[in-house]
Amino acid sequence: MASFDRFRRGSRFFSSGCPCGQHSSQQEHDFACDYTGGEEERYSSVVETTVMRALFPHTPTRRAFLRAVGTSTALAAVSQFLPLGQVTEAFAQGTGPLEKKDLKVGFIPITCATPIIMAHPLGIYAKQGLNVEVVKTAGWAVVRDKTINKEYDASHMLSPMPIAISMGLGSTAIPFSVPAIENINGQAITLAMKHKDRRDPKDWKGMKFAIPFDYSMHAYLLRYFLAENGLDPDTDVQLRSVPPPEMVANLRAENIDGFLAPDNICQRAVYDGVGFIHMLSKEIWDGHPCCSFTASQEFVTSNPNTYAALLRAIIDASAYAQKPENRKQIAEAIAPANYLNAPVTVLDQVLTGTYADGLGNIKKDPNRVAFEPFPYDSFAIWILTQMKRWGQVKGEVDYAGIAQKVFLATECSEVMKEMGLTPPSPSKTFSVMGKPFNPAQPEAYVSSFAIKRA
Repeated sequence: MASFDRFRRGSRFFSSGCPCGQHSSQQEHDFACDYTGGEEERYSSVVETTVMRALFPHTPTRRAFLRAVGTSTALAAVSQFLPLGQVTEAFAQGTGPLEKKDLKVGFIPITCATPIIMAHPLGIYAKQGLNVEVVKTAGWAVVRDKTINKEYDASHMLSPMPIAISMGLGSTAIPFSVPAIENINGQAITLAMKHKDRRDPKDWKGMKFAIPFDYSMHAYLLRYFLAENGLDPDTDVQLRSVPPPEMVANLRAENIDGFLAPDNICQRAVYDGVGFIHMLSKEIWDGHPCCSFTASQEFVTSNPNTYAALLRAIIDASAYAQKPENRKQIAEAIAPANYLNAPVTVLDQVLTGTYADGLGNIKKDPNRVAFEPFPYDSFAIWILTQMKRWGQVKGEVDYAGIAQKVFLATECSEVMKEMGLTPPSPSKTFSVMGKPFNPAQPEAYVSSFAIKRA
């Protein structure tokens, strides 16, 4: 496993200064001295630290326990039930024997799942020694339930879903992990053709909009956009959860006036002549995450080598999909009925960024969708602020703790380096509709909005 010094150089947690003068930051001091008060007994690996933080998320309790029994005793006890050495070896070398070769990975038929899907026909799973069946699934609640029930070993999920599941929102609380983001951008607001002269959001009162799921970036981005335009998304419009494959049919039947959905659904509405693209989601937040590659922590710890191989496959597929010259080939690979069941021309427009908007215009945006897998904890913190803003969570929220526990940036960084890829800078700042987000002050961010439920 990487040494502590290597982890320190690559970690996203550190800034400057600490009480004992031996570390570059308070966070590094806490990591090194967290358990016994001294560096001489610090953990030798990130995996051990992650496991102990997961078992004892409350820092004072963790410190008290480890000071009482000692780090070595605690790790020895945990190792009776969890093969820490195997987990460490899997992330350090990735060469251990696979615990499982035959896997089922669920996905929703949208372009957001491109890395998960394309890794099957392009042989990327097989390259890692895996026999993966990618299973097309009807909706997000089904994906969630089948993954929780272990019918799927891992799955494609909306990036807020693993956070919600880990917190027990909408389901039993089960720890889930996000070691990789599936896609960046790649969504749009689409309206029915009858609204082509109704482009000002202030005129959208009373309209009905579809979103894929309550715990989705689509829901949070649409709510954000509406509120910034003076509309309360809970009282001025109707938001309905509709599975993405059913959205175009609902638009055609006039059950809804529009939707914020994955780009292939939006482009299909244009292709079928029933809708037009009002705006891309990147015009709300350029660089936003959307979907994720997800597995339960139980799967991760029970199958560390298999999990590492899966993660390598996803990162490999993402790197391949990120190259513009590969996009046409990918569109053809994921178009068949057992994958997206979509016209190649629709997928080609989404993936290449040269597309018809439904209003007679051909637009070009090579960054319409991107495949950058790094799960920044600031992404998760922003998602948590929106859960708090709209009343999905109440009371105090451990923003940083939950983000670091669910979005596994360190593991992603380590695997990327082992694969010869260069991880991005661990720090990520961004603005949403021109408003800067400071992940260090999430409550102030929530409080700053005029329209909210919190």
